[in-house]
Amino acid sequence: MGVVTALVRSTFLVNAVYAESSRAFGITPQQGQLLCVLMPQPYGMSDLGELLGLAKSSLTGLVDRTVQRGLVRREGDPRDGRAVRVGLTEEGARLAQEFYDATRRRIAALPEGLTGTERERLAALLSRVVLDNKVPEVFTDPTDPTSPEVTPSGS
Repeated sequence: MGVVTALVRSTFLVNAVYAESSRAFGITPQQGQLLCVLMPQPYGMSDLGELLGLAKSSLTGLVDRTVQRGLVRREGDPRDGRAVRVGLTEEGARLAQEFYDATRRRIAALPEGLTGTERERLAALLSRVVLDNKVPEVFTDPTDPTSPEVTPSGS
């Protein structure tokens, strides 16, 4: 299998894990991604759009549906009175952590047929592809010292 095919098929594999985790928690995969992105801190709508790769109208609908579920809240931006930030509610922070942990366990199991050395090599190569392509930090690893600390930000 070539690198293009392997990358595309691995994307399908990870997306399937996200979908499975989402179903288990009664949310959509997009809501799961939103919750994970918001774990470290609230974000403004434009920053969220960039992180998630969503157009303004799609992001607004996603946030609206997640607000209705009581998982996120809109709040004023202390630096700009006209701007709105999106943050986790207490329930959203709890669900985000549970979803993150379950999804992380499921994804970690995907390469379990590899040796420790093979896993390290795979991580190094994929990390390089991600960093070279400036992929936003939408799902961080708390065991990685280069990743920002991930803690729920519900209040």
